[in-house]
Amino acid sequence: MPVTFAQYAQRVAVALRDEDGTDLAHLIRLTSPHAKDLVKEFRNPTRQSLARYEGIIESPWDEIVIQYVLVTSHVAKKRSKEAFHEHTQLVNLFLRYLSSHNGWTLPTMFIILSNLRDLAFDADVHTSGDGPKDACMEEAARIISKAFSICITDRSTSIDMSRKWGIYFVVGLILKSYFRIRRISLSKNILRALDATPDLPPLSAYPKSHQVTYRYYIGMLSFLNEDYAKSEQELTLAFYTCHIGAKNNQERILTYLIPLRLLRGHLPSRELLDRFPNLDELYTPFINTIRKGDIKGFDATLDKWERRLVDLNLWLTLEKAREICIRCLFRRVWIVSEKSNRMPISLFHCALRIAGMDVPPEEAECLVANMIYKGYMRGYISHERQMVVLANTNTFPRLVDRPTPFALY
Repeated sequence: MPVTFAQYAQRVAVALRDEDGTDLAHLIRLTSPHAKDLVKEFRNPTRQSLARYEGIIESPWDEIVIQYVLVTSHVAKKRSKEAFHEHTQLVNLFLRYLSSHNGWTLPTMFIILSNLRDLAFDADVHTSGDGPKDACMEEAARIISKAFSICITDRSTSIDMSRKWGIYFVVGLILKSYFRIRRISLSKNILRALDATPDLPPLSAYPKSHQVTYRYYIGMLSFLNEDYAKSEQELTLAFYTCHIGAKNNQERILTYLIPLRLLRGHLPSRELLDRFPNLDELYTPFINTIRKGDIKGFDATLDKWERRLVDLNLWLTLEKAREICIRCLFRRVWIVSEKSNRMPISLFHCALRIAGMDVPPEEAECLVANMIYKGYMRGYISHERQMVVLANTNTFPRLVDRPTPFALY
């Protein structure tokens, strides 16, 4: 049976009376089945034509359900920008209500803010160039920040019903919006406010979906700031906390976690890459050339995927993995030389040229010195004799055993 507007408003009133946040969230979701019924009931609704319904239920929900009808009508007619602007008014009405109510309203907040960001994304995509790029997403981020302030300033005596349980969801939405509009520096204010709130429950107490989103974006911020150690830590925790069925999210995390692990000497397993064909296509050529010490092949792969890597902000990170390729080449030279502990630099120079790296002898010596300095091989160089004296034991330490490898990049 189709749901009429009167029935819909009555269901909202019941959810408010019972403080049923989950049911209220379903009622306010733009993709719920009753949305289509309301679109059919009001063919071309306007605020003036719906004004007669003001007072049908308690304020501000009478206005919120009216806005809901206007938003669903615009969505059905694919008027993204109009839908977004009507929804911003709905959100502002809800936030005024949220500021005087406790945590039972959080499921509704999650839905309303998610709808806001989705509508902002659609509105910006379909903007025909008659305004600033990403203007709607910027406005959405500003409005979502109001929700953050309302949640973090909650002084409820009962932590169980505190709005603070919505903080990490809201922070995830804000960071997602900042990344979309490339205003990542604005994240500092949000994170600073989090650090200045000592009475927050531990992150591990929040829903796993909130944890994963937050850790992913903290990992990405650390990655872009070249704090690779923290980035790897956060992305690893995000990956292992992520739901096993959320394959797209896992792939998004691994896109950055795999190159970070490469720098540490951890090569992804065949089993892992088989689960993610896109990552297999991108990273397997790098892995194969690293294993063989094929510098020419590594450089060719870097050139082939340059555009994609630049778009992902990964080109410089993969370029740093070239050192591991050189290390593998030098180790093969050492093995071919029957693991001698005294080797002329000319051998390494010759190997570099065969591997496609045509460098003068002085640069070859410099590369060997760099390998020793960064812990890829143990020994020292006798410059006068043009000889490399290698350690008798643990000549080429395992990559994973190097102390603080990220500090050397």
